[in-house]
Amino acid sequence: MNQKALNSLEYYKIIEQLVEKASSPMGKELCRNLLPSTDIYEIRHMQTQTKDALTRLFQKGNISFGSVKDIRGSLKRLEIGSSLGISELLSVAGLLENTNRVKAYSRNERGDSLPDSLDGMFSSLEPLTPLSSEIRRCILSQDEISDDASSGLMRVRRGMKIANDRIHTQLASLVNGSARNYLQDSVITMRNGRYCIPVKAEYKGQVPGMIHDQSSTGSTLFIEPMAIVKLNNDIRELELQEQKEIEAILADLSQKTAENLEAIRTDLEIMVQLDFIFARASLALDMNGSEPILNEEGRIRLKQARHPLIPKKKAVPIDVRLGDDFDLLVVTGPNTGGKTVSLKTVGLLTLMGQSGLHIPAFDRSELSIFHEVYADIGDEQSIEQSLSTFSSHMTNVVSFLKDADRNSLVLFDELGAGTDPTEGAALAISILSYLHEQGIRTMATTHYSELKVYALSTPGVENACCEFNVETLRPTYRLLIGVPGKSNAFAISSKLGLPDFIIEKAKEQISEQDESFEDVLTSLENSRVTIENERLEIERYKSEIEALKNRLESKQEKLDERKERIIRQANEEAHRILAETKEYADQTMKLFHKFQKDHVDTAAVEKERQALRARMNQTEKSMSMNTAAKKPKKELTAKDLSLGDTVKVLSMNLKGTVSSHPDSKGFLFVQMGIIRSKVHISDLELIDEPVINTPGLSRTGAGKIRMSKSSSVSTEINLLGKTVDEAIAELDKYLDDAYIAHLKSVRIVHGKGTGALRKGVHNYLKRQKHVDSFRLGEFGEGDAGVTIVEFKK
Repeated sequence: MNQKALNSLEYYKIIEQLVEKASSPMGKELCRNLLPSTDIYEIRHMQTQTKDALTRLFQKGNISFGSVKDIRGSLKRLEIGSSLGISELLSVAGLLENTNRVKAYSRNERGDSLPDSLDGMFSSLEPLTPLSSEIRRCILSQDEISDDASSGLMRVRRGMKIANDRIHTQLASLVNGSARNYLQDSVITMRNGRYCIPVKAEYKGQVPGMIHDQSSTGSTLFIEPMAIVKLNNDIRELELQEQKEIEAILADLSQKTAENLEAIRTDLEIMVQLDFIFARASLALDMNGSEPILNEEGRIRLKQARHPLIPKKKAVPIDVRLGDDFDLLVVTGPNTGGKTVSLKTVGLLTLMGQSGLHIPAFDRSELSIFHEVYADIGDEQSIEQSLSTFSSHMTNVVSFLKDADRNSLVLFDELGAGTDPTEGAALAISILSYLHEQGIRTMATTHYSELKVYALSTPGVENACCEFNVETLRPTYRLLIGVPGKSNAFAISSKLGLPDFIIEKAKEQISEQDESFEDVLTSLENSRVTIENERLEIERYKSEIEALKNRLESKQEKLDERKERIIRQANEEAHRILAETKEYADQTMKLFHKFQKDHVDTAAVEKERQALRARMNQTEKSMSMNTAAKKPKKELTAKDLSLGDTVKVLSMNLKGTVSSHPDSKGFLFVQMGIIRSKVHISDLELIDEPVINTPGLSRTGAGKIRMSKSSSVSTEINLLGKTVDEAIAELDKYLDDAYIAHLKSVRIVHGKGTGALRKGVHNYLKRQKHVDSFRLGEFGEGDAGVTIVEFKK
């Protein structure tokens, strides 16, 4: 990418924000060097990494890589056999400890989640906990090695402590005893690493020893008494031994570190890369960004895109299309209306997307991969180079026309400005025509009406405008594609108080053709506003309808649940009664055999039979109490009933549908959900329902379309998860309801599976007289998992 476009579109301000998100020096360096790529596979990989890191941030929270220091120099020294110092070994330990923390972050956060693009990097991390623990055990801080680092060091330091104690004991006896009168102060001090006492100059002969220093005035001499010279020498020797022990410890730790050199180098590289990736994810989190869909066809479709450098609360989202139906977009409108911001938004989001960064736009926004982005934005006049505004723009245009091709995106701000309007407009049209003919994706802002006409009259070129509210004299910053904009200079001037006679005089200077064109734009704008208001009203109606639909569905679900509960309770009651009956029968047979075996007289048998009969009569009485208590409001005859009528079976307290005509004895079949029962006509009560009379059909019998059927019967039945018997029972009731409701066709969802359910459904459909035809679903209808049924007319 050319540096001019990166600077004009303020790409480096985004990079500065990215650098702040990284926590390690090496990670910040990677962020600072990030440039847009042109390899779509590399970009998609980076976008996927950013998305996966963002998912982890949502799930687990932020993570810091702050302890990742640049230890590449230390690793190089280990490679050639050198030993590391204390600070270098502590840096290695810090890296390994941070690696362990990052690996734990990954383990805790993943759970049962699906693998992502970062799993390989996390799994490749080797914390080397024994090594980092050993370094921390031996090295307490930048200036201190632990006494336990080695047995030799512990022995040396124990000797040093003993020698120090002996020196302090002897010096204390001198200071507090025989030499007290010769001392300037009763203190013990050190000079050149040896213990001394401050002796007055006039008494130097009274304290035998070595003079190491004197005060600035010469009145005090710092003398090492002869009694402790050997002890001081012993301490110096022990200090040299201590230094050798420390060097041996550091060499041993360096050797252990060198044995894991490749693992540490890999940890460093992965940690830096993860810091870089999570910095991109953190930036996306701040911007509320999303992953763009990438293509190489030059197609841009941004949905609710915001300029990332404008605060989210102030930025007005825009929708932008380019490269689909048109490859040239001409944006017009008043000054400060948002034209330049729209231009910069498209350019900057393109650069961000090609850098692996998420963009502040809605999901499913599309960006194309461009090999170059050319941007001529702002006033670049130069006194030093004798360049006017027009000259600087033309210099840029010349370089663009020389290098741009079909893989380029070209952005012009106020193309042709800075010179005579007529010539400037002609030049702008000529430049845009050339780019359009070459198929180069181009977006340009302008005030020239000639460019609006050019966009209206040229295929593959589209107008757009930044909306402006003349009443409030404020731009709305909305980008409207397909509508040319007005400069609104007269309206703005009038609102600001410019006298009407001056405005009228100005209007006289405009040609009739230009005035007519402006009138057309005004008419288009008024029509657009009207259509927009109507669209909003339609959306509101759709929302209300959707809410009503949801309420109806909820109500229907409750009714279905109630119906299923009633049927379930009826089935349970029937099973209970059947079980009791079987129990009575078993008892009867047992008693019969008992009496037969024991030769009991018939009087005893008769007595037991009467007792059983009484119990059965009691059960029958409890079963028929409700039926006896409830009599139909009107006794029905065969003429009162028709197929499809809704009736109530009083003995079962259930609603059902008449599915056969009464026989000579008054018995008929009634379908009650999945139960199809034979009942007597005297046990039925006809339920009146609202009906809709369909033109062309009779107003009685099967010609009625009942409101309850037509409003509640769905055009689809779902049989997934059911056995063939269960499915056929439910399908039988459903097809009856659908046929009575005069549905033309229905959709049966049975799934693919083993094919047993589909085969059972098809065998059942072949036997139904009211089914005209049936077929498997086509592509888009559910394929072989769905059967479409057509009813006879």
